Amino acid sequence: MGNVRKESRRQELVMLSERLGVAFRDFGLLDQALTHTSYANESKRNTAHNERLEFLGDAVLELASSTYLYEHFPEMPEGELTRTRASIVCSTTLARLAADLDLGSYLLLGHGEEMGGGRTRQTNLEDVFEAVIGAVYLDQGWTAAKDYVVRQLRGEFQKVAQGAILKDYKTILQERVFRREGQSITYRLVREEGPDHDKSFTFEVLVTGRVMGEGTGHSKKEAEQHAARMALERLEAPKYTK
Repeated sequence: MGNVRKESRRQELVMLSERLGVAFRDFGLLDQALTHTSYANESKRNTAHNERLEFLGDAVLELASSTYLYEHFPEMPEGELTRTRASIVCSTTLARLAADLDLGSYLLLGHGEEMGGGRTRQTNLEDVFEAVIGAVYLDQGWTAAKDYVVRQLRGEFQKVAQGAILKDYKTILQERVFRREGQSITYRLVREEGPDHDKSFTFEVLVTGRVMGEGTGHSKKEAEQHAARMALERLEAPKYTK
């Protein structure tokens, strides 16, 4: 079972692998996927942490989810495919799925991270969800990893099929923009019209000081969502994606 040293830890990983539906050949990979940097830094041994597996898992997750959407929604245009994938694999969703699998309970954490609530921290859960995908890919190959991703995201894909997937364009825009350091997003009220019982609001969204979208709605939240959607469409244009 790889480099898993303690029998008690091996048994935990066996139980988790059964929950995941993956018959790992190398449990050392799964153990690494569940090892936070704080634990590795405090360990007296040369302990591998999960950041590299997270990097790999993120790529597998994107390709597997993209492949599923491409194959199962042939009428969906490219821009909508991109936004749908982003809404499915956003940080909040991945952290929730990790919590559903109870991955936080299996994390190896340093003392400070443990005391600071690291087992339930959204970023840790998102990262470990992706790291486990990376471990599945290395241990089982592409087909098994793709099937694993589809199983985990089945509920989200069903929402897409039912037309019920949350189009939270503000969150998608935030995750897109904040991939680069030094970026900012600001929403600015442009005008407010109509009587109190039938008001409309128009907002602009500025990305690092530049107006990238405008939206109108019967609530401020709706107007901001429309503005964020326009900004995403502009950011996906060729001049911005090069």
